[in-house]
Amino acid sequence: MPRVDRYISRVRRPVRREGSRRYLLFTLLSFAASVALTRLFLELTGYPQIAGGELHIAHVLWGGLLLFGAALLPLIFANRWVYVVGSLLAGAGVGLFIDEVGKFITQSNDYFHPVAAPIIYAFFLLTVLIYLQVRRPAERDPRDELYLALDQLQEVLDRDLEPSERLALKYRLRKIAENDQHLDLARLAESLMEYLACEELRIAPETPSTLERLMDKLEQLETRWITKRRLKAVLTGGLVALGLLAFWNLVALLMATRDPSRLENVITELVTGGQVASITGMFWFSFRIAVEGLVGLMLVVSAGLFIANKDGSAAALGYFGLLLSLAAVNLVVFYFEQFSTIFPALVQFLLLLGVMYYRRRYLTDSIYLSGEIVERTG
Repeated sequence: MPRVDRYISRVRRPVRREGSRRYLLFTLLSFAASVALTRLFLELTGYPQIAGGELHIAHVLWGGLLLFGAALLPLIFANRWVYVVGSLLAGAGVGLFIDEVGKFITQSNDYFHPVAAPIIYAFFLLTVLIYLQVRRPAERDPRDELYLALDQLQEVLDRDLEPSERLALKYRLRKIAENDQHLDLARLAESLMEYLACEELRIAPETPSTLERLMDKLEQLETRWITKRRLKAVLTGGLVALGLLAFWNLVALLMATRDPSRLENVITELVTGGQVASITGMFWFSFRIAVEGLVGLMLVVSAGLFIANKDGSAAALGYFGLLLSLAAVNLVVFYFEQFSTIFPALVQFLLLLGVMYYRRRYLTDSIYLSGEIVERTG
């Protein structure tokens, strides 16, 4: 047992890094941009090949090179900027890598295989789920707080500790020092607080970063232009448009059933176009039509509820409808329409962010009474 205890004591509980959600966001953005820009570049240039003869340098190799660089940087350098560069390289690298997944899941090395796009999209959704999990506030004990405090002290070494950063660091250290369950950590926190209070400590002037300045400008634009009425109008129009588009395939198919010759033409077009080439393909196409119709109904009803000023119910229904579309419907749509679905998926995602923003800003005081949402007006 003592040997087991020694082994377990060496396995340290992981501590979430300060700024981890920002680094993961950079990875997500560079991942999405890498796949989209690669497909756009290849489409515009006619899918050129680097090298000649039997050699072909596929962009999966460039992706592996970027991933290798992202892995090496934090092993070699201790600076905090390494995490930003590494997150960008990792996102771009995994995008270039997974973009060629079609070649490695088919015997014919088919880059354009219909299954490739849903796999890429599913992998991206999985990364989004990880990001959403990381965004949640984590409970921290004195050990966690001290980890983060020591990480913040790198600002001292870089001569870049600003007054606001020193204040935040002193607050974190004070929380550790006031904890009487870890006296050794409390003592170290007190020593660091004494150091932060010394006159010899160099304090840098308060200079907001480029990202902070950008966020300030966005907040000013938000205050000036985004009002409840305008946002509600945009959400209502967007939900109606997306809902009708989701309905389109179902309505077209139902109208075709009234004319046997027209229905035959529709089925022939699907088969010859390669969208439905087997019984399995017909099943997934039917699934797509049915779920798209359900999503379209949810979005149109959500827009109607917004018009009827039942904002709480409207936002909830619109949220779940858009989430269902992004998480389930688009997986099937990517199979049939490939990367032409990127733009509609982006519009759905932006509209989902708008609904979430509306709920957070204007419906936070909503309460539930008898199973119904009632908004507080005062």
